[in-house]
Amino acid sequence: MPCITRYHGVTMRILPRALPFACAFVLLFATAAVPSPPDRAVEPGQTAPPKPDVIWVPTDDHVVAAMLKMARVTKDDVVYDLGCGDGKIVIAAAKRFGARGVGVDIDPVRVREAKAAAIAAGVEDKVTILQGNIFDPAIAIGDATVVMLYLLESLNEKLRPRLQAELKPGTRIVSNAFHMGSSWPPEKSEDVGTSTIYFWTIGSRR
Repeated sequence: MPCITRYHGVTMRILPRALPFACAFVLLFATAAVPSPPDRAVEPGQTAPPKPDVIWVPTDDHVVAAMLKMARVTKDDVVYDLGCGDGKIVIAAAKRFGARGVGVDIDPVRVREAKAAAIAAGVEDKVTILQGNIFDPAIAIGDATVVMLYLLESLNEKLRPRLQAELKPGTRIVSNAFHMGSSWPPEKSEDVGTSTIYFWTIGSRR
């Protein structure tokens, strides 16, 4: 999976083997070379919408399928996607397995897209899309049995204490492309095309 595939209409691809050195460069390039959209005027009494910590990159369908398989998702699961983007993963979990899905994203545009996609897929009764910051304790995650991630390693490491403190033992975590750092090595990993996915279990001694 490339580090960046789309940003304001510009397509950029970086192979995952080069991620440790190239990701930071490309993110810097994207910021410098691609003009940001003009800030919208903020009405009196309103605040500007929060900005995401990472650029949204859609997850390929075959990677979604592999992540759901690695997590062993069933109809009894509650699948959270923290930074859900267009909601593809939680929608697939609901549609293919009958699981309940909860997507969280800070970007109101992505939230609207995800809600519309859930309706179009006919799973709006099983999928909830929330707008909010995944680090905000007001966004409860304790009922998750599966958590999906596609964040930078630094954000995974920042999120790790919350995952370990709030998720029940046995909750499965799958991350696309980025792991949790050397202090919490994955229990297993799998190459899926040009991407690598990683797996952890809350309560595991590894």
